[in-house]
Amino acid sequence: MIIKGIAVSAGIALGQAKVFRPLDCPLDYHLLPPSKLKQECRHLQQALNNLIEQIKTSAKHLNVDSEHYQLIEADLLLLEDEELQQELINTITQLQFSAALAVEHTFAKQAQAMREMNSAYLSCRAEDVLSLGQRLVNLLLTGECVQLSALPDNCIVLAKDITPAEFATLPLDKIAGLVLQTGGVTSHTAILARSAAIPTLMSCPCDLDIIIDGTTVAIDALQGEVIIEPTADQIELLQQLQQQAIQRKLGLEKFKHQLTQTQDGHQVALLANVGSISEINHLAEVGAEGVGLFRTEFMFMNSDQLPDEEQQYRLYCDALRLLDGKPLTIRTIDLGADKDVPSLTMPKEENPALGVRGIRYTLSHTALFRSQLQAILRAANHGPIRLMFPMVNQVEELDTVFEIIEQCKLALNEAEQGYGDVELGIVVETPAAVINLESMLPLLDFISIGTNDLTQYAMAADRTNPYFINKYPVLSPAIVKLIAQTINSAKQQNITVSVCGELASNPIAAPLLIGLGVDELSVSIASLLEVKQALSQWCYEDCVTLAQQATVTTRIAELNQLLTCCHS
Repeated sequence: MIIKGIAVSAGIALGQAKVFRPLDCPLDYHLLPPSKLKQECRHLQQALNNLIEQIKTSAKHLNVDSEHYQLIEADLLLLEDEELQQELINTITQLQFSAALAVEHTFAKQAQAMREMNSAYLSCRAEDVLSLGQRLVNLLLTGECVQLSALPDNCIVLAKDITPAEFATLPLDKIAGLVLQTGGVTSHTAILARSAAIPTLMSCPCDLDIIIDGTTVAIDALQGEVIIEPTADQIELLQQLQQQAIQRKLGLEKFKHQLTQTQDGHQVALLANVGSISEINHLAEVGAEGVGLFRTEFMFMNSDQLPDEEQQYRLYCDALRLLDGKPLTIRTIDLGADKDVPSLTMPKEENPALGVRGIRYTLSHTALFRSQLQAILRAANHGPIRLMFPMVNQVEELDTVFEIIEQCKLALNEAEQGYGDVELGIVVETPAAVINLESMLPLLDFISIGTNDLTQYAMAADRTNPYFINKYPVLSPAIVKLIAQTINSAKQQNITVSVCGELASNPIAAPLLIGLGVDELSVSIASLLEVKQALSQWCYEDCVTLAQQATVTTRIAELNQLLTCCHS
């Protein structure tokens, strides 16, 4: 039986099923007599304390700067929230609900409020809240939660959902793959699964009631399929694919300590895109030459409280210490569109992708912006920092940004805190930025091309809409021409050009970008060695010839054929 799902962490997995089914504990909807309400409140508090203790125990072995810890902390903050606890007590005492019924009612309300905020991030967080509520209900009704820590070797975990706190208790060395009925690419558990390199499918409509523990299960998280009781032929094919993936990964190891360069010695700076300190910890494993994009909004999105200037300063200093002299490129908070922060009030917009996002948001929330800028300027005393601003379209925005930076420097001088020098750049993400670039370049030290949004805005095609994935791909003749125009403008003024969008992580596209004149690529950690290998197989002159041919193509199929033929 083959079931389709969404592949959120790529790979092939073969193993034995371990199914986690929700505990079958029906709620009692009868109202409680007044005489039992105090006892029910005590029962609730005891269950809350037990669950909080369980989650804290799960978090003890984690690095406080890891995304694992930050996501678990979000669950803890919710459970320890005094307003939430008081609402639960009021629901018991005023509505005469049982503790379990009060939890179901209150957590459902919280989740619905998140869904109504029209945010992809908060919608996924709503699922986490419901799962956390169910965990508390199970504790109230049975005195225990489903234990995920005791698993057999080489198992495929199948469940309705797994919260970040539950994920932290998983013995990852025993798990071959993960299949969940809920969730999507941006869910917290998807983030953790990718970080742990566990092949994972989500939104997979498998019937957990008919799958028996120990059943052979295969996951093809390349095609987005889970196979229940695969045939011998299916297993053989998947094992071949699995071995190919393993051999390919082993073959890349030799590039870890090699320079990133073409066969004829043209060197390219190869940096990494990261969203947390824990990811910076892994850069040495792939030989990255620094951080080309630090997505700072993640530290805001994964917390119910805004990190203040001091917290941000310490985080940036930690990043610089780990990089040990390699550059740290910080993108200021890129909020709006599909990225919201629980602790901030985001405007509800009819078309958020065209609304208050990126630099527009920070310029309209200057206290937040100043806090981040001052933390970065202070940290620049301890290592090389490049600072870039998202969604800048015109020079007037840059003028305002630089005025605020000067004000921050004056404030730091008055506070006798000091600051270091930073290189300044922008992320080129819109056709307007490409057209207006000539006026902005004299103010900049570097630029970075964000190909994801550049494609979205050039094509007027929502990047989150699956309908557009094949019709308007990131690599198309129009986008190649926009990238070429951007690079030519920058080169005329001797400005360094980087690419930080997903296109840079594509081994087939990397030679084209280098041929167009890109100085450095900032890629996902998982793709870095593959990109390094791809460039080592090219001569620089051939990259330039490829770029010249690509810029005159007029059809997507023509461009794809050109790249495929050259790659093979």
